[in-house]
Amino acid sequence: MQKGSFQWMKSINKTMILNKIRVCGSISRAQIAKDTKLTPPTVSSIVKELIEEGIVIESQQGQSNGGRKPTMLVLNEQGFYVLGLDVGPVKIRTVICNINGEVLSNHIRNLPSRITNDILLDLLKEEIHFMLNRFPDSHRQLIGIGIGMHGVVDVKQGNCLFAPNLQLRNIPIQEELENHFQVTVKVENDARVMALGETWFVNEHKKNGTIVTLNIGQGIGAGIVVEGRLIHGEHNLAGEIGHMSIDLSGHKCSCGNFGCLQTFASGSAIKERALKELSMGKDSLLLDIVKSDLTKIEAKTVYEAACKSDQLSIDLLHNTGIYLGIGITNLIHLLNPTKIILAGGVTNAGDFILKGIRDTVAGRALTQDAKSTEIVISKLGEFSAAIGSAVLVLEDLFSVS
Repeated sequence: MQKGSFQWMKSINKTMILNKIRVCGSISRAQIAKDTKLTPPTVSSIVKELIEEGIVIESQQGQSNGGRKPTMLVLNEQGFYVLGLDVGPVKIRTVICNINGEVLSNHIRNLPSRITNDILLDLLKEEIHFMLNRFPDSHRQLIGIGIGMHGVVDVKQGNCLFAPNLQLRNIPIQEELENHFQVTVKVENDARVMALGETWFVNEHKKNGTIVTLNIGQGIGAGIVVEGRLIHGEHNLAGEIGHMSIDLSGHKCSCGNFGCLQTFASGSAIKERALKELSMGKDSLLLDIVKSDLTKIEAKTVYEAACKSDQLSIDLLHNTGIYLGIGITNLIHLLNPTKIILAGGVTNAGDFILKGIRDTVAGRALTQDAKSTEIVISKLGEFSAAIGSAVLVLEDLFSVS
């Protein structure tokens, strides 16, 4: 599907009708006209175009209200595809979804230790071709590509301004991929697409309020959704909670500052604290797991040891939860969100970190309501940012405004 096709689908009336069909799952032309306030001839004309394009198909007949049984309309779920890529500091995670955002296939690719802008762009192209080749008809039925990129992103230009953990700047992702694939490409910060993905699968009437999603992996970022809308801030920096300073005498962060939250509570921070404790002679199952090869210690290793009742690892993860709780308490005082969702690799530690987070918030938040802020772990798993990247395209397609 050429880039112009996306714009063709994006007219206000078409979008209203498409979104109504998506939300309802199955709906008649008459009901669409009633709900959208469009005239029946307008609805019929647009639906005819959508059917001819294969985006909408007629389904079974609905219940009659006294006249002929209406023919129901549904989205052609298997007719079109969307790609979502999560570009993190270590891996690229890719999903291919149908038009409802349901994952059809996924893939993970490790990034090389040496990376440049050109190498990264080439890897993105290779990953996209790899996924498209899994579905032969997707080459001509691809609606668009969403990219969730770690770091600071200029969403209007589709550029990554700064990826601190990769030490890359000014990556022209949107321009490069649109020129190569000739489809619409959307680029956004990885934590924000993760937040978008979380809200996409929430019922429409439950999207009110402020939902914050934290991506806790090699770095830490937050996506803020207010009344169903992503918040970017004046210079696309909204949500960079990982670079909130919590200790002016702390370690130097990849961003250049000292004592940032992610130097205490990211996957990298867990690894560094584990190595420090072991170097001081602390007893731990970690040494047995890695056969005394400290180069194999990772945050994941700490979690494995904690699951085997290793006290040092349990303490490391609990302390990580405390640090996260401090950052989250600050976030609660700033935004007073309805709900906080935790995602990313570190959250695989589950209750090992969650108790520390909740206890810290309960002890530090100003009011009882703030202390009781709902904090949960995402159910979308390790592909949550990739799914959110695909939703980035779908949200734009189905958004009326």
